[in-house]
Amino acid sequence: MMGFGQHLMVDGYGGNYEKLATLELIYQFLDSYPEEIRMTKIMPPYVFKYCGSKPEDWGLSGVVLIAESHISVHTFPEKRYLSVDIFSCKEFDAEQAVKTIREIFELERVEINLLDRGQEFPKDIDLAANIVYQDRLFKARN
Repeated sequence: MMGFGQHLMVDGYGGNYEKLATLELIYQFLDSYPEEIRMTKIMPPYVFKYCGSKPEDWGLSGVVLIAESHISVHTFPEKRYLSVDIFSCKEFDAEQAVKTIREIFELERVEINLLDRGQEFPKDIDLAANIVYQDRLFKARN
């Protein structure tokens, strides 16, 4: 990982209806998972039920802020679908995270996207200062 941090996006299909529809399970996942991946929870999770204009569009959405960024979950029980985002400036085992999410929600299939966000973000201030210094020298010579 070179940039600001990993952003894992998991789209899950064929999940367990009851689990996708249980607000307490979403809350428990968001409450306990940051510690499991060695992140720092900075607030309790917030989980809400959403009722769409069509009955089958209802679902649950939840988020927990962590010092390293956030974890969010959105479920659509009638469609047996969920999306989970884990964004963190601290590395975590994305493969294990996918495995955990699959197990908790009993997903039949997953779509996984893993991004390295903020590729130009200078994590090392000395390195960033040197890059800026070299750039200014180059511009001054030309």
